Amino acid sequence: MIRWLRLALIVAVARPVARFFTGADVMGRERLPVKGPAIVAANHNSHVDTLLMLTIFKARAVHLVRPAAASDYFLKDPVIGWFSRNLIGIVPVARRKAGSGEDVLAPARQALAEGAIVVVFPEGTRGDASDTMAQLKNGVARLAEAFPEAPVIPVWIQGAGRVLPKGQYIPVPMTCCVLVGEPIRWEGRRSAFMEGLRDALLALKAQAPPLRWSDGDEPDPPPE
Repeated sequence: MIRWLRLALIVAVARPVARFFTGADVMGRERLPVKGPAIVAANHNSHVDTLLMLTIFKARAVHLVRPAAASDYFLKDPVIGWFSRNLIGIVPVARRKAGSGEDVLAPARQALAEGAIVVVFPEGTRGDASDTMAQLKNGVARLAEAFPEAPVIPVWIQGAGRVLPKGQYIPVPMTCCVLVGEPIRWEGRRSAFMEGLRDALLALKAQAPPLRWSDGDEPDPPPE
């Protein structure tokens, strides 16, 4: 029941909302996985990123898509927590326990072991609206090492940080672009893997078209 409710929510509600606010142009959509285990690694500048990543997959793969998300944010309230776990399908990551000895990636490993498509944001937190990529954290390499058969698909999201910047609550319509790259495979060294992933993301960024407002018009200039 929950699976069908989630599918209906994403296909019938989230997709139209994403289309209205972002336009959601997707380049390389055919490279998105339709089965797991698989890892999708994207840059992160807005909560719109999660909305976009949930809505660009083929319908038959939607039930497998599990975005990694901060448990201190998405599970802080029982109602939001139920919605986040069951309808968004998050994989909770306890960021505040990183470095404490606890395996904060255990839920993501479990999801991959169950055949999920896990969406991760290797920067670890949202950046600003400039689409500048922060230093990547190596959690994604640890997941790739644990599941070397799982492809890691780099994804660059252009413009979501301007639709809903960090700290803002009201989105502004602007056409975004999602660029999907060729999969990366684990080849035995974390440093080489992380360097390859960063290079792949920056290469996708370089291919992104200029941003524009969703109706094709530039905003009015501010008054003098």
